[in-house]
Amino acid sequence: MAKETIELRWEARGGQGAVTASKLLAEAALEDGKYFQGMPDYGAERMGAPIRSYTRISSEPILAYCQVTEPDVVVVLDTTLIGIVNLTEGLKEDGMMVVNSTASPDEVRSQLGYKGKVYTLDATGISMDLLGRNLPNTPMLGALARVTGIVNTDSVAQQITSRLGATMKKEVVAANIRAFEKGYNSVRGD
Repeated sequence: MAKETIELRWEARGGQGAVTASKLLAEAALEDGKYFQGMPDYGAERMGAPIRSYTRISSEPILAYCQVTEPDVVVVLDTTLIGIVNLTEGLKEDGMMVVNSTASPDEVRSQLGYKGKVYTLDATGISMDLLGRNLPNTPMLGALARVTGIVNTDSVAQQITSRLGATMKKEVVAANIRAFEKGYNSVRGD
């Protein structure tokens, strides 16, 4: 994606790490010398409630400060949101979706009625295998880095290490790096 500004919307349930992933992506963009903006959109929802988060990344200063209403990319961390949330709302025709699903990109495209690019990976399976719990954010971040090329993978790995390393054990941080790498290598689609 060679655009000056890329706008992303993250669709997830509370507790799946979408807000953290959005922040990691934004901070990796900063490390790459880009401008960023990241903001969550949720209230007093409980864990498991649908949430959204937004990220803007640009080579130029970002003047707008509002929700992303016409995203270039929608990242879906939980397919149980299909039919509950309009996941393709505002998504540009030339945009893309990165979806946590064991289904093929064509199956997900059909489920959503979306004609654009769709990429899938089993981020839940990766996180269960490497982290021991359903926390699909770092595998999804890996997939997103691969299909968009908007950030350098080393920058993301550095952000995972520094941000998560501030509060988590080294083994957990290392498992998240492996989950990021496996997500990067496992994504399939257009």
